[in-house]
Amino acid sequence: MKIEVVTYNSDWPKMFESEKTIISNALGDNCVAIHHIGSTSVSGLAAKPKIDIIAVVKDRKSAIENLEKAGYKYKGEWNIPLQCGFSKRDGVAVNLHMFFDQDHPEIELNLCFRDYLRTHPDVRDEYAAIKMKILQDDSAHKKVGKLSFPVYTIRKRKFIDDIIEKIGFNRLRILKCLTDDEWSTAKSIRQKYFFDKQKIQDPYLQDFEDPNHEHLLLYNKTKIIGYADIRLWPESKIAALRVIAIVDSYQNNDFGSFFLTIIEKWLETLDYGILYVKSNSHFFYPWNGYQEMPFDDPDEYKNCEFEPIGETITYLWHTPIRKIFSDLYHKTIEEILRESCCNHHCRPVGKYLKTQHNLMTHTIVNDLIKSEIKLRNLKMK
Repeated sequence: MKIEVVTYNSDWPKMFESEKTIISNALGDNCVAIHHIGSTSVSGLAAKPKIDIIAVVKDRKSAIENLEKAGYKYKGEWNIPLQCGFSKRDGVAVNLHMFFDQDHPEIELNLCFRDYLRTHPDVRDEYAAIKMKILQDDSAHKKVGKLSFPVYTIRKRKFIDDIIEKIGFNRLRILKCLTDDEWSTAKSIRQKYFFDKQKIQDPYLQDFEDPNHEHLLLYNKTKIIGYADIRLWPESKIAALRVIAIVDSYQNNDFGSFFLTIIEKWLETLDYGILYVKSNSHFFYPWNGYQEMPFDDPDEYKNCEFEPIGETITYLWHTPIRKIFSDLYHKTIEEILRESCCNHHCRPVGKYLKTQHNLMTHTIVNDLIKSEIKLRNLKMK
């Protein structure tokens, strides 16, 4: 299907208001905010005739159910963890982006980008011209990659990133690998921080083609500063963190802990209750609340020349840990880490976690998870 970009339609704001009423009625008290975003929200800008909307809610599951009843088709996360995407094609065409975290960085990014275009008509017109130029190439209409995104959307990214830099957007973001540059950077980070030490090429390149592996990137503004590879077992709802790395210039500033915590939150949202990691880092994972626990890994690669340097230990994260830390410190882990990463002097997150409560946490968590691990491991076999 060919992508169509048309001249600005003055009815688009009215269409948004109409859909806003439908969405608000469907969500009821669960609705926090509804925003008109994307090109149809910018007066005078040529756009695809589809209304882009952000809805912010309190509860994810009930919102999905009620929006589907209202005619919006749930499409998954697209390329943004902790987002829910919906489409509607009957009547007014809508792409709905739902967030259940009011502080999700993509909300601020979209609103800032929209407002900048509204107040800079020269940039708005430049953006319209770039869209038209991209569409002159027939390949722009094709969908590519694991996430099946249009080439048109991918090719607009550079212009959008340049604007994000101009407006001073200054947040950490997590995205799934999508563009060729992102895949290349992900492979480069894996190679440098894991396999160059062994003087071998990455022996697990097949993981990039495996649909049960998710490849996430940590951005600081528009710069990639981290990468993670997560293996998922959907039936048992167990996950394994195969790779996590922060680039040199951002290490030792709690970015790794922040990245890890958002991954945990994302997995928890998808009902994954257990995350395993095999690591020779005997400090990082215990410092972040992980427990030592054996894991019979069904993917254990045999006859592979890669052997991690030093003794490796298998650690485990489990959803009750999140609640325990919240109860102990009266803050969510995200709040603790956000404070840490936003502080120019970056207090170690261990300041909060390395206390006498760790002993109690270890005991409680072990009691909570032993029986569940047995059940989930049975499902994996």
